[in-house]
Amino acid sequence: MKFTDGLWLVRDGVRIRYATEIRDIHADPKRFTAYASLRRVTHRGDTLDALLTLDCFSPAEGVIGVRVTHHAGKRHPGPEFALTAEPGGAGEVRREGTVTELVSGPLTLRVDRAAPYTLAFHGADGRELTRAGRKGTAFATTDDGAHHVLTQLALGVGEQIYGLGERFTPFVKNGQVVDIWQADAGTSSEQAYKNIPFYLSSRGYGVFVNHPGKVSFEVGSESVGQVQFSVEDQTLEYYVVAGPTPKDVLARYTALTGRPALPPAWSFGLWLTTSFTTDYDEATVMSFVDGMAERGIPLSVFHFDCFWMRAHQWCDFAWDPEVFPDPRGMLARLKAKGLRVSVWINPYIAQKSPLFDEAAALGHLVRRPGGDLWQGDLWQAGMSLVDFTSPDARAWFRSKLKPLLDQGVDCFKTDFGERVPTDVVWHDGSDPERMHNYYTHLYNRTVFELLASERGQGEAVLFARSATAGGQQYPVHWGGDCWSSFEAMAESLRGGLSLSLSGFGFWSHDIGGFEGTPDPAVFKRWLAFGLLSSHSRLHGSSSYRVPWEFGEEAVSVARRFTLLKHRLMPYLYGAAVEAHRTGVPVMRPMVLEFPHDAACRTLDRQYLLGGDLLVAPVFSEDGEVEVYLPAGTWTHLLSGEQVTGPAWRTERHGYDSLPLYVREGAVLPLAADDRRPDGDWLEHPTLLVHPPAGAAHARQVTVPGPTGVPAAVFRVRREGGLLRVTADGTERPFTVRVVGGASAEGTGEVTVPLP
Repeated sequence: MKFTDGLWLVRDGVRIRYATEIRDIHADPKRFTAYASLRRVTHRGDTLDALLTLDCFSPAEGVIGVRVTHHAGKRHPGPEFALTAEPGGAGEVRREGTVTELVSGPLTLRVDRAAPYTLAFHGADGRELTRAGRKGTAFATTDDGAHHVLTQLALGVGEQIYGLGERFTPFVKNGQVVDIWQADAGTSSEQAYKNIPFYLSSRGYGVFVNHPGKVSFEVGSESVGQVQFSVEDQTLEYYVVAGPTPKDVLARYTALTGRPALPPAWSFGLWLTTSFTTDYDEATVMSFVDGMAERGIPLSVFHFDCFWMRAHQWCDFAWDPEVFPDPRGMLARLKAKGLRVSVWINPYIAQKSPLFDEAAALGHLVRRPGGDLWQGDLWQAGMSLVDFTSPDARAWFRSKLKPLLDQGVDCFKTDFGERVPTDVVWHDGSDPERMHNYYTHLYNRTVFELLASERGQGEAVLFARSATAGGQQYPVHWGGDCWSSFEAMAESLRGGLSLSLSGFGFWSHDIGGFEGTPDPAVFKRWLAFGLLSSHSRLHGSSSYRVPWEFGEEAVSVARRFTLLKHRLMPYLYGAAVEAHRTGVPVMRPMVLEFPHDAACRTLDRQYLLGGDLLVAPVFSEDGEVEVYLPAGTWTHLLSGEQVTGPAWRTERHGYDSLPLYVREGAVLPLAADDRRPDGDWLEHPTLLVHPPAGAAHARQVTVPGPTGVPAAVFRVRREGGLLRVTADGTERPFTVRVVGGASAEGTGEVTVPLP
């Protein structure tokens, strides 16, 4: 929200008061509270005015929080983000003369009472990262009675801002107005399904605004040298998160808000759906499944979209008996073909559903202030919304899903979660404005916890559309409703890269686009992109997405990249484990891996899949694509061509290829079995070694074993003109292949001459 009218004026109907000087500081050993006056105090009469209270603390090493409060008496009914903090806090207060510092690991907050009002944040090297200076902390009131608290943090020259959720607008957020407010709006506007009040700066820090409701960001768009964020409240709490690298920032942020669960290996394979409004029954489903097998395209998951249930009755969680008269038998037949099964759900209960009266009688549906049920017709006739703030409602919802698991369903597509009303009363008394964004967290957590308890923690996976901060704990998330065009393909990637810099480790999208029917060129290019994402799903709205609908070449492309992904699974799963343990995502914007390369800071049409594999999807029919390769030697995984960076290249690729480069010094563990994503990766793996440039070089690669079998650790080191690889944890044979050189096979230890 904008409050000012240029540099000198405020907007009509707005009154704004800025913190001007620090009048007093009360310090404890680990935190301090500062009191800021809103005018310069030159005599006692100037003290007859408001103060802003600034509580400064550190919940974890490298994270410093500031809570700005005008009137402390406002009741806060919740909800609140669940944050992980160190008991007692992690900061240390230091005072010298007029200066008070709060030090937390590599991050320092400095306040000087003798200077004009400033909260200055410094990194480990003493360099100032950002500051709230003149006009940096304020409250504003408006003619309609609203009260806002706002902060402005300085942007340095050339500083760039990323994140704020899955945003489809330009990747670099400078100059944008971003409202953190869930919306069901597709992928082609400033609205978003996944709104995260966290941004990451190219200067090596991040900022998280700890407010689950609407947060308005002005990213250099009201004051061009500032990032402003504001809430309609009496209190604004934010955290500055230290780096120095973007990976360090994400590690600290996800330690605070939650690390992603590790999805099961089978979920990384290819998912195929019925699509949305198409006609289908068991015969249709089996024709798709058998058609994929006959064409040599391995399929891992089959998904039933909305119309597995009866029309007008979503959600009653019951199979349409006219279309699927034997659901248990059908699921068993799918399982016999080696498939997992997913079904679509949402949090609405239609009035025609038998569950509507049951849920209403039990008090499990959201009500208006007068006691009436909240209802609408936008998605289903007379639908109401499950009140997930109620523990009994959550248990009731899980009880309706459990029979599906007993039938053989493995996971759920948790659609929607954005169209949440604010003119309602919640069971636990939550503030409706704060619950609008937070509802999706309760929804996805409810379903994920059921899967974890029934299937086991390592088997739980969702296909979720909406999320807020902390939602990364319940993967996987997909990019929502996009058109079937090259432009939509590019905007989908932008959204996914933006989400990855917001703490989300896993992301997917509808291969070919959702709305409309893609032409074969779009579909084939999207196949390569989709199968080089963390998760891969063929899905559409009014038309099927089986590859043969788009020609025999599409079948070939689907087969080629599915088999490639399966071979890459030991490498990809290693990246997934890293995301689970550290918060560093599987799909990485170039700036995340190369923060000191200025050319990488704006790149949004290419990414790294894991730490070593560069992917540049092709967004044109003719195959022309521009790609940037940072410093070092890069080897094309499919052709073997080597390119020395830094270099910009314009390449042309057929549908069976795209820029897919491996980083210098990388060791890619490849599975021998390309028929499935969750095979035995220790059954004769190949270590594809890309020769390192340095004389002294060592890498370590961990390859997970099948269930119940420990992982194996391969240590790769250069010794003069030789490459020596030792294996710990396995006595099975493995192959070492040096790109451009020799190969050797053995157990325990293998030595290969370098080219």
